Amino acid sequence: MNWKDVLKYAKNGVPAPDKRVEKTEAEWKTELSEEDFYITRKKGTERAGTGALCSAHEAGKYSCSCCGTALFDSTIKFESGSGWPSFTAPIKENAVKYDKDESFGMVRVEVMCNACDAHLGHVFPDGPEPSGLRYCINSASLQLIKEKVDYEK
Repeated sequence: MNWKDVLKYAKNGVPAPDKRVEKTEAEWKTELSEEDFYITRKKGTERAGTGALCSAHEAGKYSCSCCGTALFDSTIKFESGSGWPSFTAPIKENAVKYDKDESFGMVRVEVMCNACDAHLGHVFPDGPEPSGLRYCINSASLQLIKEKVDYEK
């Protein structure tokens, strides 16, 4: 993945997700906290540096907090200094989808869960190599599924 791929996907769409999760707004409201609903279903943003996963460093997978779809791996998480968990690429090409976002007087690329359309955050072309991408994701949009450590090895 690189910035050209992101722009292509924002314009033409991404491969179909492995599964789709369809729920009504009322169903999401009963399942999510008020803040999580605002961020994931209404495209909100948590304040910088306040998310529970900003400084998480445990090994595991970051899944969508709405539907559980695996989105990012801990091995591609990095400290961007932005105040939000940052990643260099999605776990799979079809895990997230992209949309041009022209809100707040700027042009950005919004990142959403491809399975349930939850708002995750935005992607920017200022990340580290090899992708050069920075997926800036709200902690409220994610849940960390920690890997079990086998101490017998």
